[in-house]
Amino acid sequence: MSAEAGGGASFAGIPKLYPAMPGDAAPAGSAGIEAGSPDGAAGGFAAVLAAALAGANDALGRADAAEQAFAAGRGGLQQMVLERAQADIALSIASAAATRTAQAVSTILAMQV
Repeated sequence: MSAEAGGGASFAGIPKLYPAMPGDAAPAGSAGIEAGSPDGAAGGFAAVLAAALAGANDALGRADAAEQAFAAGRGGLQQMVLERAQADIALSIASAAATRTAQAVSTILAMQV
């Protein structure tokens, strides 16, 4: 079921993901590690990672608020389940990103120079 058919469900807290393929340019409006910037400053990788983590945190906060509202009798079951599902997806994406980043750093550190 799409967001439009589902009665206006919002996926604003989940960041858009773009697959990275060798030779592809970054999509318009997406940030990447800037050339000539060794630490990715000026909106590079650190900023993208921070934005993704903030989105996951927001999704978890909305899910908690929906659960509290349902428990108090002010919210609906459907909204609570939707918010929890969105939070679970955001957390899964953040966990996968952290795992892959740790693997990449480990691989780089294991390289012989």
